[in-house]
Amino acid sequence: MVALLVDANARRSAWARETIERSAAPVVAVATELMVELGEKDESAPELLAVVRRPQAGPEDLPEGDDAVVLVLDRPTSPGNVGSLARSADALGAHAVVVTGHAADPWDPRALRASTGSMFALPVIAVDDPAPVLGWRDRRRSSAGQVTIVGTDEGGETLLPHADLHGSVVLVVGNETRGMSLAWSEACDVVVSIPMTGSASSLNAAASGSIALYELARRRWT
Repeated sequence: MVALLVDANARRSAWARETIERSAAPVVAVATELMVELGEKDESAPELLAVVRRPQAGPEDLPEGDDAVVLVLDRPTSPGNVGSLARSADALGAHAVVVTGHAADPWDPRALRASTGSMFALPVIAVDDPAPVLGWRDRRRSSAGQVTIVGTDEGGETLLPHADLHGSVVLVVGNETRGMSLAWSEACDVVVSIPMTGSASSLNAAASGSIALYELARRRWT
């Protein structure tokens, strides 16, 4: 953490005082108007704002375990979905999040807010195309490691509960409108769909990705 910003004109709550006491970062008092602008909250200024360095993660930070879970977001356009899925990945035991292609910035303030801090809890890696992840898969397979690339699509030929999800898994969630790119579709070992009833034919990217992550976690817990 680089610094903590506080409202120069506001009384601090017990939580704010305790947070400041626990932090070794310098405290900078700023005008209320600036706190409102930086906090992007219409109703009031936040009590504290943290200035932090953006983590610099790359393909070299992909996990090396035999039971790794890597969440790939293929060309997402919604920063909120990126943050929500990073939060689900953190909560449900994934080891890295990879954003590929022309996509929303994972470090957009809207993504950070939606992640509620999970962006800083696991590697978030942005790459131009699938090549770095496929290279990681090939290296893992050459050392006798099982790696399955699982795509998600409403037309997937395998229902999620029936998919083989043993070993390491790369879970691919496609673009909110167009689904997975051709490159990712061709790289998938299996494409799964979520069984649904009712009139809805599909779920949004954050919901479907979270359900698939839960199924992966459930298999490992049991």
